[in-house]
Parts: sequence; C-alpha cells; structure tokens
Amino acid sequence: MNTQPNLWIVIPCYNEQEVLPLTAPLFLKELTQLIGTGKISSASKICFVNDGSTDKTWEIITALAQEYEQYEGISLSRNQGQQHALLAGLMEARKHCDACISADCDGQDDIHTISRMVTEYLAGYDVVYGVHSKREADTVFKRMTAEGYYKVLAALGADIVLNHADYRLLSVRALDGLAEFNEVNLFLRGLVPLIGYKSTTVTYERSKRMAGEGHYPLAKMLMLAFDGITSLSTKPIHFIVVLGMVFSLMGLIGSIWAIVSMCIDYAIPGWVSIICFICLFGGLQLMALGVIGEYIGKIYLEVKSRPRFIISERTWDNL
Repeated sequence: MNTQPNLWIVIPCYNEQEVLPLTAPLFLKELTQLIGTGKISSASKICFVNDGSTDKTWEIITALAQEYEQYEGISLSRNQGQQHALLAGLMEARKHCDACISADCDGQDDIHTISRMVTEYLAGYDVVYGVHSKREADTVFKRMTAEGYYKVLAALGADIVLNHADYRLLSVRALDGLAEFNEVNLFLRGLVPLIGYKSTTVTYERSKRMAGEGHYPLAKMLMLAFDGITSLSTKPIHFIVVLGMVFSLMGLIGSIWAIVSMCIDYAIPGWVSIICFICLFGGLQLMALGVIGEYIGKIYLEVKSRPRFIISERTWDNL
C-alpha cells in the first residue's frame, strides 16, 4: 500500500451558501495537517458536489477552487437528492484517489475524525465507518426514532452499521466494488456493508449544525427510512403474507361462529361488528397493496435504467 495515499474528501452540497464558507476552511485545515504529517499525498483534494442548488453554492465552490488548488467541485445538472449526489462524488473521486472520505457539509460530523479514519486505512482497512458515540445535538424524538429505525432494519435482515450515516472512508478497491452495484434506488449506508471488504469503525460526537437549516425534515427522513427498508429487505412482503394468513384464519373462525349462532337461533343483528371488520380488513388490504406497490414501483424504476446522475460542470474543466 502506498505510504502516502491520494485522499479525496467528497462533500455533497444543496443550498449551503450559509454554512459552506464556515466549514470549507475547516476541511482544508484538516487536509493540510494530514499532508504535513506525511499521512497522505500532497495531491489530495476536497471535492464539493453541487446537487442542483438554487442559491450561490456553486458560485462559492468555483471561487474556492480558483483560490486554492486543494478544492475541486462538480455540479449535477439538476437536484438528484443527497444519496445520488454523494455517489456522483464517490465515482468521480474513484478516478483519481487511493481512498475517499464522504462527509456532510454542515459541520455536524467531527472533522478531526478524518485523521483517525486515515490511520485505520493505513492499518489495512478498506472501509472505515464513522459511528455516533453520542447524539446530544439531536432531539430526544430524533434519537429514539433513529435508533429504533436501525434496529428495525437489523430485524429485517439488513446488514447495517448501528448509528452510522454517510461519514465513512472507502479505499479505491471498495469504490470499485461499490461501482458494481447498479441500483437506481440508492441507500448507500445499506449498500456499503454488502461490499464485504475488511472494515472497522471510529466513534465521534455529533455536533449542532454550524449555520443554515437542515434539508431533512421529518417527511423526508421518513421517505429515506422507507426507501432503506424496501431497498434492502423483502421481509415486509413476507410479513403481509403472514398477516393475511392470520386474519384469514380469524375470518374463518368468525364465519363458523356465525353459522353455529344461526343454527341455534342465537343470531343477533351485529351491524357494529360488521362495520368494524370491514374497516379493519379494508385498511389492511390498502396497506398491503401500498407496500406491494412500493416494490413494484422500485422494479419499474430499476427496469428503465435511467442515469443516476448527470454531471454538467467540473471546476477543473474551466482551468
């Protein structure tokens, strides 16, 4: 292994004009220190991925790239979502680097953890996961739902790293492995463990966002969570089958009870119970159709094989 690997730090950005001027110098400082200690090559870069921002994010990225040679940037043709923007950056970095670290732009992930990730990489690990040791910056509701979500994914059979988001190091070999996955419906924190190379974790404390507002409200987080479940496991469909069998058995027992009651002249007009059963079974049927429809929708998107991202500009193209 090269004792001075070429490291790229990939940072997806969407409408980050407020926080980017604050965090970009911190990433540069960390990169410069790593170069100074001889851990990484002087050709290492910080690559920002503009995910179709509507503010001045791309202008800031291009200005940074013109002022400092360590900064690079790519811009997607339209907003594709954080997962696709991150993949675009990783695949771009794959062409140039020996190892790549993905991180958020908001400064919530401890930037000093990058040095520890590089140390683990130099020790022979292809994948290094950044794991939250504490979530003090998050609300109680968010901590409980996040931890519960990871447990649900594990129960459904997904190979997931507890309390890990998208802060990780990947060797170029691991990036090559990730490139073999062609899913349109991306959930990278579930795909990366499937690569299978030697991995480890480093823990860090998650901080508050340095500036601006987060781009993952509750509705978006729920959509990402459901995408993660349906992308990694078919157990929800199995659960529906079992639930259907249980309620079919209950319906059979109810039918037998109704026939026996009629035969012994014990039949009582029970419109309330009928309405309750109709509502219950109607709701279950709609839920089952919705879950199955979600899987069919994913099949539809995968079969069309649309491009997962289109890069419209690169800062180095303008030099």
